[in-house]
Amino acid sequence: MAIFPSLPSNQKNTRSVGRGFQSVFLILLTLLMTSGIGARLAYLQIVHGSKLRQRAESNRVRMIPKQPERGNIFDRNGKLLATTRYPHSVYLWPMAHTKPSWPVVGKRLSQILDISEEEMEGKLEQAGANSASLIRIARNVTEAQITALKEYATELTDVEINTEAVRYYPQGRELAHILGYTRELTAEQLKKRKPEGYRLGDVIGQMGVEKAYEKTLRGQWGGQQVEVDGAGRPLRVLGEKQAKAGNDLHLSIDIEMQKTAEKALGNRNGAIVALNPNNGEVLAMVSHPTFDPNIFSKQKLSQKDWKTVQGEEHPLVNRALSAFPPASTFKIVTTTAGIESGKFSPNTVLQTYGSLTIGGTRFGEWNHAGFGPLGFVGAMQWSSDTFFYQIGKGVGGHKLIEWTRKYGFGEQTGFEFSTEEAKGLVPDENWKRKVWKIPWTVGDSINMSIGQGALQTTPLQVAVMFAVPANGGYRVQPHLLKDNGDAKRWRKSLNMKPETVKILREGLRKVVSEGTGKALNKPTIPPTAGKSGTAEAWKGRSKQNHAWFGAYAPADKPEIVIVAFAEHSGGGGGSVAAPMILEIMEEYFAHKHPGKYQKN
Repeated sequence: MAIFPSLPSNQKNTRSVGRGFQSVFLILLTLLMTSGIGARLAYLQIVHGSKLRQRAESNRVRMIPKQPERGNIFDRNGKLLATTRYPHSVYLWPMAHTKPSWPVVGKRLSQILDISEEEMEGKLEQAGANSASLIRIARNVTEAQITALKEYATELTDVEINTEAVRYYPQGRELAHILGYTRELTAEQLKKRKPEGYRLGDVIGQMGVEKAYEKTLRGQWGGQQVEVDGAGRPLRVLGEKQAKAGNDLHLSIDIEMQKTAEKALGNRNGAIVALNPNNGEVLAMVSHPTFDPNIFSKQKLSQKDWKTVQGEEHPLVNRALSAFPPASTFKIVTTTAGIESGKFSPNTVLQTYGSLTIGGTRFGEWNHAGFGPLGFVGAMQWSSDTFFYQIGKGVGGHKLIEWTRKYGFGEQTGFEFSTEEAKGLVPDENWKRKVWKIPWTVGDSINMSIGQGALQTTPLQVAVMFAVPANGGYRVQPHLLKDNGDAKRWRKSLNMKPETVKILREGLRKVVSEGTGKALNKPTIPPTAGKSGTAEAWKGRSKQNHAWFGAYAPADKPEIVIVAFAEHSGGGGGSVAAPMILEIMEEYFAHKHPGKYQKN
């Protein structure tokens, strides 16, 4: 007997799952998701495939850069002035500091290389973990350091030792201000130079020829493509691009003359410039105090190194390109302005005095007595101040300033060191009203007539000035690259009257033969022409006078101009600076014309 009787089976089937639109919805949803995945895959493969492949490749392939060898620098006779040596440097892979082993590696490297872990981490972070290049953390490492690194090679994963090109200056201090030096890029320089292909750890010319001809000397980087494993260890070389060495430079500098000029200047602060007056080639350029450019090839400068390039004497400053009052050497310009203005004839004779009072101001003669009546030649011979006061007053400030600028003062000479060369100062009405809030006076013209007042010129500019009478009236552009081309491309005529050039040359010759420059009237050199100058130093920590002398020889057919400048020497140009020029000329002409002149 059934306990639960069956009910009538008249109910309908109530199952609803999978019925109606649900199945259609699920199918569509599945198709949509599949299409989305497919589209995404297509997008990644087709649109960004190349980029993603490069990313994957960069994780597998690394570029080990190869630094180009910097071009050599030679003097005019082919003697080596700057070259390259190959010390060892230590490199890290960029992701080294992100690995668990870094605390051990960093500490050990710090001990061996005497570099802080923070400094190394800073370089690695600056490069970025995804950088494909090795990062140099130390250069010029010693043999002892290399031995220690090899002893701990099992600890020092991601560390590599390679040779690299480092600048070397065999002449040391004697050419420091000409050659300059190279140094690793600063962060600011790197940011600016990245578009030009510079990279972290790259070196760049920071001064002198190295800076002026950076593009010529630098060369092009090369490198190796290396396949690495998951740990970043190299497996095999995939390809190599040879580094292209920079171009060599041949300078107009004569290293033997440079050494002689360095010796002549001695321990005095100052500068000596020697150039060819016919084409502007610079034969020597000395500045003291100087420094050893090789110290900048070190990874880190010691306190002793820093002391040699810093301090009150400013050894990094090229005094040949710095501005000072030119004193009586400037009487060349005053003579030119006087005759060329038409206000004074070449035969002008003026009375000279112990002093002149003009506009209520007394202007003295250097000997406090005067020299009696003098013409232009005699006034140059004795460097009479009161004669040139009258010329300056008669010509007027406007014409004197005009000729000062024609000689090239108040602007750069066109010399290659544009970032180091001072323009000097040619004061005029506008400058005086702006700076001193007063108008130009006749007293300003008188002060300028003897190279004093606010007038400021560089020894290189003064050398260019002396080249004008030496070559017959042309202003030359000084330059350092040896050039065998036509001298005309390096000079332009000042369109001076022949009588003006004649008076200048006669006056400058008289200075040496019978006047204030008799220290150069020696049988050991050919007949010479020149002019002395003793400048009042109205600024600076020392108030002692500056001494100048400029000269060229042979007087009848000049082939060399030399300007010597002694900063705060306290002596006169004829007694302090002229003997320097004599020493250089004796060496120059003994070598150029053996046996022609008496030996010292």
